[in-house]
Amino acid sequence: MSLRAPAVARTGFLEVLGVRLEYAWHGPAPGTAPTLVFLHEGLGCVGLWRDFPALLAARTGWGALVYSRAGYGASDPAALPRPVTYMHEEGLRVLPALLAEAGIGDHVLVGHSDGASIAIIHAGGAPQPGLGGVILAAPHVFTEEIGIRAIAATGAAYRDGSLVARLSRWHGANTDAAFRGWHDAWTDPGFGCWNIEEYLPRLRVPCLVIQGEDDEYGTVAQIEAIGRAAGAGAALHLLPRCGHSPHRDQPGATLDLMAAFVRPLAQGATAQ
Repeated sequence: MSLRAPAVARTGFLEVLGVRLEYAWHGPAPGTAPTLVFLHEGLGCVGLWRDFPALLAARTGWGALVYSRAGYGASDPAALPRPVTYMHEEGLRVLPALLAEAGIGDHVLVGHSDGASIAIIHAGGAPQPGLGGVILAAPHVFTEEIGIRAIAATGAAYRDGSLVARLSRWHGANTDAAFRGWHDAWTDPGFGCWNIEEYLPRLRVPCLVIQGEDDEYGTVAQIEAIGRAAGAGAALHLLPRCGHSPHRDQPGATLDLMAAFVRPLAQGATAQ
């Protein structure tokens, strides 16, 4: 199977709630096909998805909207410190406004790490018309010591400069805000009781969950909690030889799972 991406994406900015957000669009426009909406990880952005959205769009025939949240990539800056409720703000307030601004109809959310948690909050708390399913890669639904330790460890790499150089390639002037907004919120003492399991029974659309066996940020307890409580059920997949980023660590297997999940949903999916 080829993992070569198709044509270059259309790029630009969407103004959402007074903030300019960087985006890239692959494949068909809304109204001609459903849309895959990609929600990035805590240190991610449009560029860090690399070719994966284009590949999934090509495999499914759907469009793909990829965007950088405020304070990431080339999007407008975000105020610091971020509150421990920043994922709730994104899922309940920003994402509905972005979907409306982009003219999105039938769609599936594809979230990774923080983006997967945002997808859960949105789908369980403020689902928009046309939501047909959610794909969750390396999701978090509660805090675990393994995750807090891993995030805290990145602080040392950031302070010694080794992580700064890698992040600045993707985030430019937003580099410090991107790192501090994520790291400082997750390591805040108030984050210890963060939990979004209340949204799981309200997930009324099909759910695909993917986690790596070697995920350094969370244990299998995360996806097991989703499997037990998701309102419309959830298909769980634990990938071997895979860490926290299935689309980078096991791109072929991840692409196959996501494409197989998306195809039967077709057009006309609606949120409940």
